[in-house]
Amino acid sequence: MCYGSERLPSKGDLVDTPALENENRVALENLRDRMAETEARLERARAREAELTRRLDEMKKFVRVMEILETYLRRQYTEQQDRLRSLYSSPPSSLLIPSK
Repeated sequence: MCYGSERLPSKGDLVDTPALENENRVALENLRDRMAETEARLERARAREAELTRRLDEMKKFVRVMEILETYLRRQYTEQQDRLRSLYSSPPSSLLIPSK
């Protein structure tokens, strides 16, 4: 008897089914292993990113402190130059005689 365009499975088809299921199972296990490896790599990458972000923030703080220090030292240097300039530009008598 024929039931439309579909044919009944042959004995060979029934024998190959466990082999196909085994291949599918192996392929599925392989994909699960690869997915687990990918997730582990992703987790390591996220941890590395967090560490690099923390280090970058520390470096930014250090740079800000150095900029503040540089500004302070420049101001001190300029003020010292101004004091020396005024000291050397004063008449010599004002250096020797204290003012009252």
